[in-house]
Amino acid sequence: MQRDRLLLAELIDAAERVVALVEGHEAEEIEGDRDRRDAVLWNFTVLGEASAQLSVDLKAAHPEVPWADPARMRNRIVHGYWTIDFDILVATARDDLPGFITNVRAILDADPGEAEESLG
Repeated sequence: MQRDRLLLAELIDAAERVVALVEGHEAEEIEGDRDRRDAVLWNFTVLGEASAQLSVDLKAAHPEVPWADPARMRNRIVHGYWTIDFDILVATARDDLPGFITNVRAILDADPGEAEESLG
């Protein structure tokens, strides 16, 4: 599906941006830098929205990827931004996003025939 491929690319882009934004910075520093903070929050939001928009078939074909986690993070940011814990965001960026990116990239880079076959 072309839409899923576009969303997967968007997931990778947003996740890589978050990883780059937190690299070499502590949570308190990010929280105190309005531009960096806003960029981290925006990219986590994009990541969650793209994950939520993926087709049910693609998600079912790749249960090894925690698709719901980015959507839950997005909802937390969007609906409770005044209580966001930047320690959690930074830990997620450092500990979880690299593996997530690897998994999503593998799906995106899969042979198109194989990817279509796994979708349905």
